[in-house]
Amino acid sequence: MNGQQVDAHANIAEVGRRVLDGGQISRHEALRLFELESTADILDLMAWANRIREHYKGNKIHLCSIVNVKAGGCSENCSFCAQSASHQTASPRYGFVDVPPVLEAADEAGRNGVTAVGMVAAWKGLQEGPILDEVCNRIQEIAKSGKTRPDASLGIIKNPKVAQRLKEAGLECYGHNLESSKRFFPNHCTTHSYEDRVETIRHLKNAGIKICSGGIIGMGETREDRCDLAFSLKEIGANVVPINILNPIQGTPFESVPSLAPMEILKTIACFRFILPRQEIMIAGGRTVNLRDTQSMIFMAGASALMVGNYLTTLNQPVEKDLQMLKDLGLDPNWDDHGFAGQEETNQPQPIEFRKPVAPEFAQS
Repeated sequence: MNGQQVDAHANIAEVGRRVLDGGQISRHEALRLFELESTADILDLMAWANRIREHYKGNKIHLCSIVNVKAGGCSENCSFCAQSASHQTASPRYGFVDVPPVLEAADEAGRNGVTAVGMVAAWKGLQEGPILDEVCNRIQEIAKSGKTRPDASLGIIKNPKVAQRLKEAGLECYGHNLESSKRFFPNHCTTHSYEDRVETIRHLKNAGIKICSGGIIGMGETREDRCDLAFSLKEIGANVVPINILNPIQGTPFESVPSLAPMEILKTIACFRFILPRQEIMIAGGRTVNLRDTQSMIFMAGASALMVGNYLTTLNQPVEKDLQMLKDLGLDPNWDDHGFAGQEETNQPQPIEFRKPVAPEFAQS
């Protein structure tokens, strides 16, 4: 080891011990971790992240899935999304689906031991009216089936009464990603603001709904942006933090963005674990195409939750393969207390999709 490696090793160990003891990492210290370059240092960081995961989460891995209940034609211009009406993609379009397909997704999730199935809709947001009535009906039907917990990710909420209606229908968790740092946000969306997303989360929390909120890495943001996103998620009190990795889709403005290296992705997961030791850190869209043969290393990097089944408009690897991966690693996908055991009281998990594959070249939303 040279002098720099010795310093990095000592710094990682010092911060790692502090987090294990219930302390916190500063933004300055976290930035130093995000800037690590040596593979040896990154593996050292991951080893500590794994200890932190085991300390706070044990060997339990929380599984989620999603069902796309309204696809395509979204009015928002998010540069990463295949479902935006602003982009020319091959993503399918269909209106709000009826009850049977949603129950079919819940049944499939239940058979695979998945804690929650989330309903996801491609639109700007949810308002009072007939659609809200339909959404509440779907939530109640999934809950009544007893197969799995109904979650939802239905866009921006401006009216606190909408959040209250969702809570009364039985919704425990709402997925609403910050997507990126506040500074980088205008680079991928201009039809709504970062503040709109924070306001939505505030309404949901006030209604007693837990929050699943994370973001997408690999959109061209800096490491500092990723660090700031993690601290913002800590500030809003997300219970589950999904980390998506950009899967560039033809026809979107981000179709030519270079992919992140697997070790950069794993380092980012580890840094998030240092910053968010008690939260569920879920690896979601883009993991198969970006991590390839290193997928199983996400748990050593600190991940404690996994999106299984297909994504919104792209394929994932078969659920059976994910379950075998967990078994081979000695990890337990059976989760107690609805997926929130041992968490700080903040917010909760998000949606992820099972459903029929659309086409491998389509992007995650």
